[in-house]
Amino acid sequence: MSISPSRIGPNSIIQTVGALESAYGKSETEKLLKKIGQGYLINNLPSEMVEESKFHSLVIALQKEIGEASTAKILKESGQRTAKYLLKVRIPGPFQTIVKLLPAGLAFKVFLFAISKNAWTFAGSGEFSYGSKPAPNVMVKVTFPSHPVVGNFYLGTFTALLRELVNPDTEIKADIRKEGSAILCNYFCRI
Repeated sequence: MSISPSRIGPNSIIQTVGALESAYGKSETEKLLKKIGQGYLINNLPSEMVEESKFHSLVIALQKEIGEASTAKILKESGQRTAKYLLKVRIPGPFQTIVKLLPAGLAFKVFLFAISKNAWTFAGSGEFSYGSKPAPNVMVKVTFPSHPVVGNFYLGTFTALLRELVNPDTEIKADIRKEGSAILCNYFCRI
């Protein structure tokens, strides 16, 4: 019995390439993608769920080529771009309106409860959880082999979503670390 690979949303790749193009320009991004063995993405971005391995191999190749700090910046922007897409296309307008009317603490719980139902679309084979005690927090456990820098993608996504839906002054302190073969991404939120 074979187990099919876990899949995640295509925005993980689409928006990362978009962030690269924003930072380096289209021509330089294409050269970079070819150099790091990701040339298949040029004019061929995914339009449906992708194997999570494709996103993680892009992250690993980017870190090796442009360094951790630059990759972190690209992934954070990629996450912010993904949040904009989700707000425009995936999170229903009436739900957004209702959540924005709630007090911040309740809005946080309602919003995170709602997205937890589809967390597999970004966590893949990993895990997602959230809590409100002792303070609001979000956790993504990446179990697919990757580098801790990947946590910046989720940081960008959650920061943008929480600022838009819960409180525009939301600040997140990220604690991203390798633990065994997994990467634990803990996001402590001040809402």
